[in-house]
Amino acid sequence: MTVRLADGACGIGAAAWNACANPHGLASPHPFTRYEFFEALEASGSATARTGWQPAHLVLESDGRITGILPTYLKSHSQGEYVFDHAWADALERAGGDYYPKLQSSIPFTPVTGPRILAAAEADRDLLLLAGKAATDQIGASSLHITFLRKAEWEAAGRHGYLLRTDRQFHWRNRGYRDFGEFLGELSSAKRKTLRKERDAVAKEGIRFDWLTGREITEAHWDRFFEFYTDTGSRKWGRPYLTRDFFSRIGAGMADQIVLILAKRGSIYIAGALNLMGENILFGRNWGALDYVPFLHFETCYYQAIDFAIARGLSKVEAGAQGEHKLLRGYMPEETYSAHYIAHKGLRRAVDQFLTEEREAVSEHIDELARHGPFRKES
Repeated sequence: MTVRLADGACGIGAAAWNACANPHGLASPHPFTRYEFFEALEASGSATARTGWQPAHLVLESDGRITGILPTYLKSHSQGEYVFDHAWADALERAGGDYYPKLQSSIPFTPVTGPRILAAAEADRDLLLLAGKAATDQIGASSLHITFLRKAEWEAAGRHGYLLRTDRQFHWRNRGYRDFGEFLGELSSAKRKTLRKERDAVAKEGIRFDWLTGREITEAHWDRFFEFYTDTGSRKWGRPYLTRDFFSRIGAGMADQIVLILAKRGSIYIAGALNLMGENILFGRNWGALDYVPFLHFETCYYQAIDFAIARGLSKVEAGAQGEHKLLRGYMPEETYSAHYIAHKGLRRAVDQFLTEEREAVSEHIDELARHGPFRKES
């Protein structure tokens, strides 16, 4: 067996990549681990060395056959990750060390839980975890961060000496609802009135919605959505992460897993939300609007997503990172996981102590948030 670094998804190839990412041949696999998504990020210029995301994927080979991949990037900054390590970088630099470059195993710009160690066999998973630490040391990176991995992978990383971190997101779960009204029936009276008021306010503005997927999505739709995305991205980050070409590429390569929710006044689209679906889950990703309408963000990103999930029989909606305002709207707190290898022994000891305390605080915070959820106690 050998492990090598590949300087891009295209150097691995779609067949080998997807065999590792979807070893069971699911018809609707996790959308963000597909070759088509990574290739779109890299080939479009969104995740490249120029943007501080240099591909350095760890590839495990046995007798010339690829059996595992750890998607990894060599980073010169900590932007677009959603698991914040700025304090760690400051601490190491104050001590005279260099935090960058570092290795980041994640889906760029995508705070979505899913497989991070793309391998069918547990033995191959363990080898990639060990290889990640060795690669960090050999190339002189400060650290390796594996973010938004699944709990079983997280626990395996802990057994191999990675530092373990938790955080929380807000997810909506489908309890077999027939429609949005049945979901509302499980909320407390006050919360139910709030949601109805917000939905009614958008409807009274004359806003209607289109759900587009597959071949229904045209380049004209992507042009309009990119206007929404760049307007919001410019205000949030200064410069949007994703290029226009990225959206064309995912539209061409994985359209059947894309759900574009577009809000229109009359015949003009004024806002939209990009979602991807797979493994019976709807993942909310990017949103933007050119007109201000009260509660339009909640309707487009949260309520329409719930409507779509109920209509398609999906089990869950994951609406992205952060945002305690989602709690009121039926999205409940759930733990997320990350694993970290830090080469500098002094910083590793300090971070380990910090994470022990942080995990306890996160757990307590999730319990507290759940107690203040919008559901009736008997629900």
